[in-house]
Amino acid sequence: MSLLLLRAAAPLVLVATSSITVLAHTTLEPREAAQNSYQKIVVRVPHGCKGEPTTAVRVDVPEGLLGAKPMPKPGWTLETQKAPLSKPYTSHGREITEGVNRITWSGGNLPDAHYDEFAFMAQISGALPAGKPVYVPVIQTCPNGQAAWTQIPAEGASSKLDSPAPAVRIVAQAKGGHEHAGHGAAPAGVTASPIKVEQVWTRATPGGAKVAGGFMRITNTGKEADRLIGGSAEIANIFEVHEMKHEGGMMKMRALESGLEIKPGETVELKPGSYHVMFIDLKAPIKEGDVVKGMLKFEKAGMVAVEFKAGAMGGAAPAAGHKHGH
Repeated sequence: MSLLLLRAAAPLVLVATSSITVLAHTTLEPREAAQNSYQKIVVRVPHGCKGEPTTAVRVDVPEGLLGAKPMPKPGWTLETQKAPLSKPYTSHGREITEGVNRITWSGGNLPDAHYDEFAFMAQISGALPAGKPVYVPVIQTCPNGQAAWTQIPAEGASSKLDSPAPAVRIVAQAKGGHEHAGHGAAPAGVTASPIKVEQVWTRATPGGAKVAGGFMRITNTGKEADRLIGGSAEIANIFEVHEMKHEGGMMKMRALESGLEIKPGETVELKPGSYHVMFIDLKAPIKEGDVVKGMLKFEKAGMVAVEFKAGAMGGAAPAAGHKHGH
């Protein structure tokens, strides 16, 4: 199922959809998002309004998507609107009382025959109930009209809607996702049965750097193979799984389009010069001692919340301190 976005002052709407099948023409990825995860949310616009080009895309962000930060788009004017939150929350020791509740990209020209994407970053609130979708309408503006994907089914309704708002399904945060580090220790391991993730870290970056690497140890304690296929990090707009290896006497890096396989009973080390995850298009430098929140996406185990502890620039993994299992 897909996701799009809400009226500026409207409350977050959560409803069960066991008897409803809807298909939104404007869609959003990811289709599922874990509580407390950081997600790059991509709004996909596949066509215009009855043959006309799209000249503006408006996304109204519900309070359940926290700290929304849109990605600028060349050729389009980006505007955001803020409003007081009905339920303030705490982030990095500060109380947050208002948030972005509307994002508008305007002044562009997306022909009806073409396709494009509009993206923003947000944290999925841990207060959102797992197992239910969040409906978030979007409005496309064209020269002589609009395409409004804003209809939300009533609780228990079974009828189809003409212009349904897409949705993202909330899933529970992985058990054991309460990582903590103390006195310089590396982050403790987390488990999303049968996947265990340990020694999660990154490196500080120089000012102006746009990329960074993420490293960890992943163990598959199950009886069938799984794959690390993606994820997200609050510090970057793009998250990819990469490999570095020697080819023709040169060290080459490539993205693993099909993900990184972890076979049953196998432990795979993501480390400098080998497998790793890449944070691309950094929003700010990573400083030594920072903790970068992120999510790992596995083909079978699903979403796993992690924290990357930042070591020294160019340094090795932070020293392993206390450990605990789940």
